Amino acid sequence: MRGRRVARDRPPHRPAGVVPSDGRDLVSALRTRLGTLAGAAVLAVLLWRLGTGALLDGLRRIDAVTVLAALGIGLVTTVFSAWRWALVARGLRIRLPLGAAVADYYRALFLNAALPGGVLGDVHRAVRHGRSAGDLGRGVRAVVLERVAGQLALTGAGAAVLLTMPSPVRGAARHLAPLVALALLGALAVLLALRRNRPPARRTPPHRGRALRAVLGEAREGLLSRRNLPGVAGSSVVVLAGHLAMFVLAARVAGSAASVAVLVPLAVLALLAMALPLNVGGWGPREGVTAWAFGAAGLGAGTGLGVAVVYGVLGLAASLPGAVVLVARRHTGPYASPPASSDTVTVTPVSSAKHSANESARLASSSFPFSADPSEGRPMTPEAV
Repeated sequence: MRGRRVARDRPPHRPAGVVPSDGRDLVSALRTRLGTLAGAAVLAVLLWRLGTGALLDGLRRIDAVTVLAALGIGLVTTVFSAWRWALVARGLRIRLPLGAAVADYYRALFLNAALPGGVLGDVHRAVRHGRSAGDLGRGVRAVVLERVAGQLALTGAGAAVLLTMPSPVRGAARHLAPLVALALLGALAVLLALRRNRPPARRTPPHRGRALRAVLGEAREGLLSRRNLPGVAGSSVVVLAGHLAMFVLAARVAGSAASVAVLVPLAVLALLAMALPLNVGGWGPREGVTAWAFGAAGLGAGTGLGVAVVYGVLGLAASLPGAVVLVARRHTGPYASPPASSDTVTVTPVSSAKHSANESARLASSSFPFSADPSEGRPMTPEAV
């Protein structure tokens, strides 16, 4: 009727500061809990089947010299990992000083090792870096690309090691390598054919195509540009070498006298297992795969379990400077933003500022137990590889 207002449906009132959740939050939380339970189950089965003798013996052998060696190896890998992150951020036109990157990387390493899931430090690093830079999406993509660079280096070097050096899986790897290569080439050919022959009405909408091209362009600038590629590749190689050195150190502490040539393929298998999202702070698949690999190589499954546990303890010891950074940052409060350099630009898109703040608040409140309020002008931290 004229003159009468029609009542419209209004969303239910929510208390201030509460961000609504959706099904994706539930799925993410369920996946994290299932991964944690799976990692705990792997550890329980290993201890039940193999006992604790070799494990406890390896832990008793850790002394001050071993801890100092782990701290030294951790310093090298952390500095080069932080440099790789700074290079990727520069490719995405985000300022990230090396000193801040090293401190934040240490903090993320500690959180990844101390908290379930093994990735919460990376989440915190991505959110804080994005918020401090004024572009949450770009900050998250910088962290993702940095991690991708490390995983690509591990995958490439690991494939070369497992195909050429004696290991329990060399025969299977040599048989599977041609099949995997053919499958990848076939999948690429099918995708190209579908893209070329797709009807115009079913092609990707223009805005989605532009977004995809923008993401691919950022990946190219962050990882493959002539300016960044040498540094990203070189730092990834140094980081991987540091993890292999830490594994050899753990093997010596655990009492294994196997040569480095025998241990390197086993270390690659352990590092690949650590990438599986079924762990408790990195524990679980690493211990299972290492115990199996040592047993298959004739070195004893119990010894393999001891090596993996000692490796985990040394990795936690190497990340302890991150606890100092965490405590210092929480007591010193916000810090000022350094002046922007001439070759990097901090981007603050007006249209996405509100969404970025809400999204970062949702991530911080739902998946991280510490405060994620932005410390102005500085980023955050991740983990090895």
